[in-house]
Amino acid sequence: MARPWIEFVQSQWLPWETGRLPHAHPDAEVRTLSVDDEDGSCSLLVRYERAATLRGTRSLAADEEFLVLSGELTLGEVRYPGMSYAYLPAGRAADGLAAAAGTVLLVFYSRAPLAGAERPVDPARVIERVNAFEVPYTGNFHPEFPAGAGRKWLRNDPVTGEQSWLLGTLPLRWAERAELHPVIEEMYLIAGEVHGNRGVMRPGAYFWRPAAQAHGPYGSMTGSLYFFRTKGGSLKTQYVDTGRPFRWWPEYDPVLPEGLRAMADSPPSGARCW
Repeated sequence: MARPWIEFVQSQWLPWETGRLPHAHPDAEVRTLSVDDEDGSCSLLVRYERAATLRGTRSLAADEEFLVLSGELTLGEVRYPGMSYAYLPAGRAADGLAAAAGTVLLVFYSRAPLAGAERPVDPARVIERVNAFEVPYTGNFHPEFPAGAGRKWLRNDPVTGEQSWLLGTLPLRWAERAELHPVIEEMYLIAGEVHGNRGVMRPGAYFWRPAAQAHGPYGSMTGSLYFFRTKGGSLKTQYVDTGRPFRWWPEYDPVLPEGLRAMADSPPSGARCW
């Protein structure tokens, strides 16, 4: 598998690195959540502790998807305040970049984020900017999905079928059955506390789960806000009984590659989410 199964790691255990994105975010620090060693596609946290400006045309050889977690980013003439979302296909150029001090982004690249020539893109795939505060919650879930949650759709790709969304759940909500999906599912926990079959996830928790892996059931005492995305198509869900009932405060039992396993066994104390 080019990108390993990661379920789950607290992102605040991971180191910040400089110089990781010379073409996309040269002045930012980066936490690598996961990466594909074959094509360079990756999922990252990007942080600007100081204000920064990148002049000139910015065009990448990779599709770029991001959610602004805090602060504000400007690409060309488009401003992205906190909880703004965008999906910009490879070759879509912007005239410069500016980031305010304290800006943090959750960013995904479809391949190594190198510089690429400006070229025409399919306008149906472009999501210039979405303000997540203005996106309505919907309840169009699978009929067996437990009540007490809402979804804010951010992306439904007309070519690949891939999707991105925010999921909000109420406090004291839990499920009794596990789920299976035929596609890769990726998640970053923005707020709240989530109890599941791999342990208790707190803000900053991240997973990359291969297709057809049973997971859950999940519950939350606090309520929660997640960012989800799929790879390989749209989300479809099958509910299964695993003989493993839901329980509060499960032990941490992750699936991690060797390097992350060592870090999870001895996480740094007092690390903040971003």
